Amino acid sequence: MTKPIPASELPLQADGAIYHLNLHPEELADNVILVGDPGRVAMISAMFDTVEVRKQNRELITHTGTYQGKRISVISTGMGTDNIDIVLTELDAVANIDLKTRTVKETHRSLNLVRIGTSGALNPDLECGTFLASSFGLGIDGVLRFYETSNIIREEMVEAFVRHTGWADTLPYPYCTPASPELLNRIGHDMAQGITVSAPGFFGPQGRQVRLNLKYPELNGKIETFAYQGHAITNMEMECSAIYGLGNLLGHQPLTVCLLIANRVTGKFLDNYHDRMETLCRTVLDRI
Repeated sequence: MTKPIPASELPLQADGAIYHLNLHPEELADNVILVGDPGRVAMISAMFDTVEVRKQNRELITHTGTYQGKRISVISTGMGTDNIDIVLTELDAVANIDLKTRTVKETHRSLNLVRIGTSGALNPDLECGTFLASSFGLGIDGVLRFYETSNIIREEMVEAFVRHTGWADTLPYPYCTPASPELLNRIGHDMAQGITVSAPGFFGPQGRQVRLNLKYPELNGKIETFAYQGHAITNMEMECSAIYGLGNLLGHQPLTVCLLIANRVTGKFLDNYHDRMETLCRTVLDRI
C-alpha cells in the first residue's frame, strides 16, 4: 500500500466526500462534462433521461444521470484555470484515490473530460455561432508549470510561440498540450479546429482595455498570427489549457468544445446564443 496522503494535502468533508466538489466516488460517472457557468448544469441535465445525483458546494454544482443509456456527470467549474486545478485534481482523487485510506488505487480509472464553453475567435474568418473543438490548449496562465510535466508539453511549439510573440520574461511561461485524439475525432470531427489560448483573466490578460492601460497592447496581434506545423491559433478563453495539461498528466481524456460568441478581430458579438448553446450541448451528449 502506498503512503497515505495527509489530510492537509487532500481535505475531505465530514462525511468522507472530496472537499470542494463534495462528491463520493459512486456519484461520479466516467463521462464528465465541465461547464464554467453553474446555470448551465441544470440546462444540460434537463436533457438527461434520469438524474440520480444533485450536489452543490459553492459555485461547484454536479448533476449525474443517464442520457440514452450513457451515465454522465455535468459539473460547473466556475471561471479560470485556477478553478480547473481544484476541479481536475479532485475529480482524479474521486476516481483514483481510496478516500477512506487516502491511498492511490492499484487500478487506474480514466475519465472522459469534455468542457463545453463560450469563447472569442482570434481568426477573422471564424463566424460567431461556430462550434470549435480545440486541438491544442496553449496556456499563458502558468498553472501547469507548477507540476512535473513528464514531457507532455509540446515544448517545440511553445518555443516557436515565444519567439513569434517576443514573449516577455515578466509573463508566465506558456505551455501547450493536445486534446484526446479519440475524443477530438469522435466529438469534434465536423467542427472547426485549432489551438485555443487560455488566459488567466478576461480583460487585460486577453488584451481588453477598459480603464487601465495594457503593458503589452500589441500582444494579441502577435498571438493571432501564430501557426506551427499546420496548427493555427483560433480562439481564446480561460480554462482549456489546464484541462488538457492536468487531464493528460493524470491519464484522462480531455477535450474542449466552444461556441464562438465573439470575434476579437472583427469586433462582432453574438447577443443571443442560448439556442445555439443548447444545440452544442445536445451534440456533445449524443457523441460522448
